[in-house]
Amino acid sequence: MPQLALLLTTFVWGATFPATKAALEQITPLSFLFLRFLLGMLVVFAVLFVLRRTLTRDAAMLRMSLIASLWLFLGYVLQTIGLHLTTASNSAFITVLYVVFVPLYLRRLSAHTWISNGIALIGLWFLVKPTASANLGDLLTLGSAAAFAAHMVCLEHYTRTTDAVSLFAWQLVMMTVAMLGAMWWEQPTAIMFEPSRVLLLGLGVTGILATGAFAVQMWAQQLLPAQQVALLFAVEPAIAAWLAWYFLGENLDAQGWFGSAMILGGVLLGSRVPEEMTQATPQPVSVRSEGR
Repeated sequence: MPQLALLLTTFVWGATFPATKAALEQITPLSFLFLRFLLGMLVVFAVLFVLRRTLTRDAAMLRMSLIASLWLFLGYVLQTIGLHLTTASNSAFITVLYVVFVPLYLRRLSAHTWISNGIALIGLWFLVKPTASANLGDLLTLGSAAAFAAHMVCLEHYTRTTDAVSLFAWQLVMMTVAMLGAMWWEQPTAIMFEPSRVLLLGLGVTGILATGAFAVQMWAQQLLPAQQVALLFAVEPAIAAWLAWYFLGENLDAQGWFGSAMILGGVLLGSRVPEEMTQATPQPVSVRSEGR
């Protein structure tokens, strides 16, 4: 069941937040992202080698992989830089606004979609309690939400028209190359790459587990509409809060539990996607941009 598989991946995405936060005490953000995608790429290509799985390498595949990777790269860079300029709660709330951008991009503006999204976003507000004031970090994070939404829309279309495994692998290659170039902007030092326990744990969670979660998303988006995938991912901040409460002893008050319940309610409502929405023809932003 793709919905259940995606919900399980949100536990991984939720775990990446504390793992990354700890690793960033040692290494700069873009350098960490480079190591993360490099590790994920190596693991995936090792699996493909064992399975003797060859990749599609025609021009159409590389073009689709490049477009999807550009949106993914933009989302990660804007989110990471924005996190340094705003609060973690603001970042969590604004990032999940991709649940609004996805149906806007696809022009799937049914009342069902907006009611379920609205319930989840109100619950998220109660959970993370973001500040009302906005700064540059909030604007950058809003840009990342728009980019992540465009990436989800790309995957809905591309995974149904091409080889999803090849699309997945080529995105990892392109993200690794892009992050290699971007990290030199930070002028990293050799000591940042020391294989400490914290760094290795962070890379294990983000480079291996999160790469597996990305693979599950690629598979699920062949079966589910993009707006439902985005809504399911809205559970991620709630799971992160639950994990922090259970393992780290962080406080989760009555307002936080109420917000969590609203998020789950919105997701459950949104999981009942009307049949006409699942049959709608995808209109990804990336495809329209190619015609310019």
